[in-house]
Amino acid sequence: MEEAFVIQTDSFQITQFEFFIRLLISAGIGFVIGLEREHAALNEKGENFAGVRTFSLVVILGFLAAFVSEIYTPWIIFAGFLATLSMVTVSYWISARKGEIGGTTEFATLLAYLLGVTTFSGFIQESLGIMVILVVLLSLKVKLKRIIGQITPSELYAFIKFVVIALLIFPFLPNETYGPYAVFNPRELGWVIVLTSGLGFAGYLLMKFLGSDRGILFTGILGGLVSSTVVTWVFSKKSKEVPALSKNCAIAILSASTIMVVRVVVWVSIFNRELLSGLLLPMALIFITGIGISIYFYKKQETQAKVKTEFPLGEALNLKEALFFGILYTGILFLVSYANQQFGTKGIFISSAIASLTDIDAITISVSKLAGESLSISIAQNAILLATLCNTLVKIGIALWTGSKLLRKYILIGYGLIFVAGLLGFVILNY
Repeated sequence: MEEAFVIQTDSFQITQFEFFIRLLISAGIGFVIGLEREHAALNEKGENFAGVRTFSLVVILGFLAAFVSEIYTPWIIFAGFLATLSMVTVSYWISARKGEIGGTTEFATLLAYLLGVTTFSGFIQESLGIMVILVVLLSLKVKLKRIIGQITPSELYAFIKFVVIALLIFPFLPNETYGPYAVFNPRELGWVIVLTSGLGFAGYLLMKFLGSDRGILFTGILGGLVSSTVVTWVFSKKSKEVPALSKNCAIAILSASTIMVVRVVVWVSIFNRELLSGLLLPMALIFITGIGISIYFYKKQETQAKVKTEFPLGEALNLKEALFFGILYTGILFLVSYANQQFGTKGIFISSAIASLTDIDAITISVSKLAGESLSISIAQNAILLATLCNTLVKIGIALWTGSKLLRKYILIGYGLIFVAGLLGFVILNY
């Protein structure tokens, strides 16, 4: 039995079943937005002109306006929007006369109308996504005010610099290759710098506003987003200063280094997804082992006196470091290409091991970029896995050199199991 069409034209068609499903979704979108607004009004002991019922009706109005416009004229959508805008304007005028300046609910009402239109048109996932963002923004009013109040002028300036680089400079870089081996591409270099500085900026903000008061495990995870090597250095030194915190410091180091694996997977997925098929399982083994050890140590740790272990924030936006990383990335591209041409497979592995002594991200991106072109997929996968383990060795050395005696014990146990997982990953990858 064929489904009955409510509308069936060359450009648009909708069945009765789809019509009622989309209508219910529209009503649900209005209900969720209205629920948040009504709850906010109760908490603030004030009044909003629109609550659950009003928002539901506004979204349905947009839905029906889009429906009728398909039958008659698209101008009906515009007329419905003007009617909603008039209602919002009157409400704002009345509120302003009472001294209540603020148009959040009014703007939300206009967006609710448009969500009804987009839902009828079939953009259901998009409408639901916008609804989620809208509700989150509306519900974070108090937290956003508190966060904005804590932002320093230097942090605001850092944010402006990042926006300028990401939106005004990066898009205009030439997307062409230059130099020996044709590996230097200004657009790709800019992309690496934007990603690196953006990751550091995001990690800085997380550390600033979430802090380490929720547990040292969370501190290590957040620190790992910025630099697991820095986390290793800071908490190794801390264990020497306060030996009683050695287990806690080991947790921070191991969890930060485990998050490094996530960074590797992210870079590979961005620059060459073809590598993921072979790398995903070995990296998952390392990650699960590392996070499992961290959680085990965390749950088994003895009750200890709380000692302040704040992670140093450093600069909000370290462009010098990002630029250095970009230059390092380009240099590694040349190094890997040269080693591949002169020494074959052996040269790639040697250059990967050497490059990983300073940073795992640069070699990961470089090898991912060359995989499938001047490098085979299997060699690139092995090089990345080798670089990951070599970089881990560097951090083991830091911990053993600067850490307390008890920290060394935990690090050797933790990283011993991680290396077993890494070697098993090599076996899985190659056999």
